[in-house]
Amino acid sequence: MATEVVMPQMGESIAEGTITKWLVKVGDRVERDQPLFEISTDKVDAEIPSPAAGQLLEIKHGEGETVAVDALVALIGDPGEAGGEAAEAKAAPEEDRAAPEKDRAAPEEDRAASQPEPEAGGENEPEAAAAEGEAPDAPRGEEAAAPEEPEAEVEAPPSEEERVRLFSSPVVRKIAAKEGVELSQVEGTGAQGRVTKKDILAYIEQREKRPAAKEPAAAVKAPAPRPPSGAGGLPPGASPIPDFTVAAYAEGEAVEIEPMSQIRKITAAHMIYSKHVSAHVTTAFEMDLSNAVRIRERAKRKFAEANGTKLTYMPFIFKATVDALKSHRKLNAAIDGANVVYKKAVNLGMAVALERGLIVPVIRNADRLSLVGLAQAANDLADRARSKKLGPDELQGGTFTITNPGGFGTLFGTPVINQPQVAILGIGAFVKRPVVVTDTAGNDSIAI
Repeated sequence: MATEVVMPQMGESIAEGTITKWLVKVGDRVERDQPLFEISTDKVDAEIPSPAAGQLLEIKHGEGETVAVDALVALIGDPGEAGGEAAEAKAAPEEDRAAPEKDRAAPEEDRAASQPEPEAGGENEPEAAAAEGEAPDAPRGEEAAAPEEPEAEVEAPPSEEERVRLFSSPVVRKIAAKEGVELSQVEGTGAQGRVTKKDILAYIEQREKRPAAKEPAAAVKAPAPRPPSGAGGLPPGASPIPDFTVAAYAEGEAVEIEPMSQIRKITAAHMIYSKHVSAHVTTAFEMDLSNAVRIRERAKRKFAEANGTKLTYMPFIFKATVDALKSHRKLNAAIDGANVVYKKAVNLGMAVALERGLIVPVIRNADRLSLVGLAQAANDLADRARSKKLGPDELQGGTFTITNPGGFGTLFGTPVINQPQVAILGIGAFVKRPVVVTDTAGNDSIAI
């Protein structure tokens, strides 16, 4: 039997992944653990290895398709081999999966002969009929005329706009889980209709104040479904902010259009959310790093030989930052409503620029690492980020973030706080500059 390749779950909260690139084609021979395709999720980009050796028999989803976790993606086996009943059921076209009416449901008189007469007020029969894909109240003569009904009951995956709208802080998700609230039922007042802590607490308070229904439960109407997109209950496509945008390009203009990567879309939503919930203030300092430059130049060759990794300037920055966070714990913290949550461990996020976007892997317990340990951890995370080998857990749990736009020659930048953290450090370019220095006798001079 052929081996099924399914969409893996790349983290507890990940429900789907987008196939960005197939690395092999149908008919190719693959080995076990050989990368088959690349995926992009809300958390991480990764290469998915082959679960078995054999020939790639069939690809079920192409590049650019978003696939649910555990859904069949491909089949691997010997040439001409079938995928078995489970694979055939998953791979069958929709029209083939819809069984004829005579196979799907017995005639009314056969069911009447084989089932006891339902008691007055019983609801089991309509529920059972609905489970079989039938309309419980439809007359016998109309049942065969509605073969499309099972498809209509399949819930479509949320759109990208809906996922962005439902983007919320961990605090909001925790409250929603505890109170049994679907975030899609809560009207958000945040950016792009996102649900804030104030929104969900107000929803819960109103829910508790609602009078108990006097009618039987079966007669209570379900609330109207929320529009699939939009903010504050507005219709799809509407925005609470006046639309001052202009067209990105004119008709007939010579342009090239490229869809954003999943990482760029999620980063954009996260940054807009951060600007909405945190008051951003930027302070710039000039630091004399002459000693760090001299030490690195003197030690980098022996450091690489002894530790198997290169010595850059960033471990010096990491070590100084960790020491500073121990003295200024308000920066190694998060905000929970009106409370400040001080983090005991320093989990240092380090921004890594990739061709497809920016990701922030986390050096866990950075406060326990030496300069050598910080250099090894940073280089390992950066290398695996570029080769798409990071796991989703390695991108979560940061307590403070450092980003280095100076690597591109930037004098200094104004980075956006990585929520739910309270601060971020941006490193500018290292440059030689003439400055006034004062010796121990109080004499001033100009030096580099």
